[in-house]
Amino acid sequence: MSREPKADAESESASPGDQPGDMPGALPDALRAELIAFRRDLHMHPELGNQEFRTTAALKTRLERAGLTPRVLPVGTGLICDIGGGPQRGRPALALRADIDALPIPDTKTGVPYRSTVPDRAHACGHDVHTTVVLGAGLVLADLAAKGQLPHPVRLIFQPAEEVLPGGAADAVASGALDGVGRIVAVHCDPRVDAGRIGLRNGPITSACDRLEVSLGGPGGHTARPHLTTDLVTAAARVATDVPALVGRRIDARSGLSVTWGRIESGHAPNVIPQHAELSGTVRCLDLVAWRQAPDLVHGAIQEIADLYRAKSEINYIRGVPPVVNEPVVTDLLRDAMVARRGVASVEDTEQSLGGEDFSWYLEHVPGAMARLGVRTPGERGVRDLHQGDFDADEHAITVGVELFTAAALIDGSERSV
Repeated sequence: MSREPKADAESESASPGDQPGDMPGALPDALRAELIAFRRDLHMHPELGNQEFRTTAALKTRLERAGLTPRVLPVGTGLICDIGGGPQRGRPALALRADIDALPIPDTKTGVPYRSTVPDRAHACGHDVHTTVVLGAGLVLADLAAKGQLPHPVRLIFQPAEEVLPGGAADAVASGALDGVGRIVAVHCDPRVDAGRIGLRNGPITSACDRLEVSLGGPGGHTARPHLTTDLVTAAARVATDVPALVGRRIDARSGLSVTWGRIESGHAPNVIPQHAELSGTVRCLDLVAWRQAPDLVHGAIQEIADLYRAKSEINYIRGVPPVVNEPVVTDLLRDAMVARRGVASVEDTEQSLGGEDFSWYLEHVPGAMARLGVRTPGERGVRDLHQGDFDADEHAITVGVELFTAAALIDGSERSV
């Protein structure tokens, strides 16, 4: 049975050293409670990529209530919102990015009042937390801007369709989301890190991820006479087993290039060699150079195996996302912000993940960095992993994320060479 995470207003997980310092922008208790309720409402009403109309409307309404002027993206979901007058002459904005979509899986949590009310839909990757964090930071920063305490303009980016390759970030960029932006930051929930802490890494923090679909064809025949036809099941099996090995021997092993199949399908009867087989999976790698080489390598390996078994092949290689590569200066900005709020012990080093994240598309245009936001209740045993139906987050993470972003916006970045 899932245990409901402690609401932040009642959380005892923060140690005395976790209390914010004298920097303005601490999260008021009333707003903290409102944000927890907002997150739970999103969690109960998850929406898939490019269908986030309710989520977009809720964000727009709350930002307008704060006197801001959010702009819905041309695709109809997601929005951007400027604080502090928008990008000004010689003063590029710091962008805070959140992704707002959910996943097409059932919510299997029990014992919590905010379980998803939508069948086979769940915020199982923490995007509801990301969204709430950026909203909360925006509301705090808007108040500071009204008091003349915001040194640089800030842009909020609420992006749809992160879970849909190649990701909604590319559409947001094409819509002008980065116009006037000098750098960009984001967080991603990490159930391996305790709430109250973040994980940071210079350089690649996620990996590239592409999708691969393969169709094999042949004349079919009787299983008594495989020598007279194309033994398509064997051909599919060899593509499944040999292609990953073959690709791994044609590129530097340090690139971590990996082909992994998630589906293989062929045939209907035990004594009939089928005419068609399908495989689909993902291609992941750790570095940008390997990602650029991957399509040609994978195409070549599949074709070699298919030719060996006289099978016709059709390959649909779907470009996904490159790695998220954290720029060192912006990573230091997040580190300094977290230390200013919660001390040196609140930041830990993190490893590169093989997961993909379309935040990488923003980094093709401006420097930026992503932090791993701890969402595990301290002392909790086990891990409720991302993309699983029982995923949940300790809501103390909302306060931590808001105060991380507000501190980053307040720290003077004028001397940072980015």
